[in-house]
Amino acid sequence: MPRIIAGEARGIQLITPHGDKTRPTSDKAKEALFSILMPRLQEARFLDIFAGSGQIGLEAVSRGAAQAVLIEQASPALRAISQNMEKTRLGDRISLMKGSASSCLRQLVDNNRKFDLIYLDPPWQQAIQDFVKLSGLLSELIDDQGMIILEHESRIMPDDHVTKLKCWRHCQYGAAMLSFYHLNKQE
Repeated sequence: MPRIIAGEARGIQLITPHGDKTRPTSDKAKEALFSILMPRLQEARFLDIFAGSGQIGLEAVSRGAAQAVLIEQASPALRAISQNMEKTRLGDRISLMKGSASSCLRQLVDNNRKFDLIYLDPPWQQAIQDFVKLSGLLSELIDDQGMIILEHESRIMPDDHVTKLKCWRHCQYGAAMLSFYHLNKQE
């Protein structure tokens, strides 16, 4: 069962959606992710796409992010996120958007939103395709100095250049791979 690892909600066990539609990020990958993000996390604007139980966005806020927007489409996951927001008492800094990733991202672009950190954990069987499909919207939402992190299956690698994004790091944790992107300033 996932939990909040650090920060003001440390140790709180999180509810996961019923069924096999979501795959929680392992504690090992989550600890590594946040150790990489820590220098950028304080007061950050965080976007969590394909949020599942909400554990990554909740962890970000628990560790000091100013706000997080969580995007999820599946009803069981939406229920779990709502319960976890209440359980952790972090809901005042979290917005939950219900709908497809593309429609929610389009809405954020239309509202001129910008984020310092964007995390995507799509279903692994379609992770690379979803990332490529959403990359144009992501490049409009990321701040100039921001970072986009894609969690995907380690045996399937995304391209290093996707739309206006450039990969600068890959980190593997068991079957999971975290790929880190930023805006390609040369585009």
